[in-house]
Amino acid sequence: MQVIATRPKSLTDVGFTYCPGCLHGVAHRLIAEAMDELGMRNQTMGIAPVGCSVFAYKFFNCDMAEAAHGRAPAVATGMKRARPDMHVFTYQGDGDLAAIGTAEIVHAANRGEHFSVFFVNNAIYGMTGGQMAPTTLPAMKTSTSPYGRDVDDIGYPIAVCEMLNSLKAPYFIERVSLLSPQDILKARKAVMKAMRYNKEERGFTFVELISTCPTNWGLDPLKSCEWARENMLPYFPIGNFRDKGAEGGDK
Repeated sequence: MQVIATRPKSLTDVGFTYCPGCLHGVAHRLIAEAMDELGMRNQTMGIAPVGCSVFAYKFFNCDMAEAAHGRAPAVATGMKRARPDMHVFTYQGDGDLAAIGTAEIVHAANRGEHFSVFFVNNAIYGMTGGQMAPTTLPAMKTSTSPYGRDVDDIGYPIAVCEMLNSLKAPYFIERVSLLSPQDILKARKAVMKAMRYNKEERGFTFVELISTCPTNWGLDPLKSCEWARENMLPYFPIGNFRDKGAEGGDK
């Protein structure tokens, strides 16, 4: 039996411009499928920041806005407060969210703003040439740490889910992986739940997606997934950190 994959209505027919083997397209599809299944597309606004996902507004078939580097949570806050009838999400990378955007994501989460954040973590700056990011692993080589990340000089990687989980306000926090078909199925459930809570106006929802960067890592797509599984998952373990809905939390 031939299986034909159909494009979600919440994605445009514009071809992705990501590097071969990049998993941003998988993440896009999961979000789009959630919008379709929850009937949210005509009431959803997304924010594309600076980074590899800078052109996300071309790919998502819903209202989109562009934010300055790291400022997507601030823009999302303004959009949601100005249009409380709309459902808002940001789509951000680790260099964007965990570096220049650290203050924005921490304070948006601490306020319990009613939008969703999808955070793609590939441990590196992708678009700008493979520089060290806040999530770069100890001893990991990048274009700006050619001898490996020296934690005595630069500090340790930031584990964003764990950091946000120290706050009281967030409603849902989960880290998932895009490194295998089985992982993607689990990631789909987390994305769906985050968007469902978004639709139900529960509060701040956050999904971190462990991904790869074959181009800047200098590996082919399959070896990139193997490397991430062996090196990233021990430092950034997948799992749910907060689910107030499952705990019987009120809206």
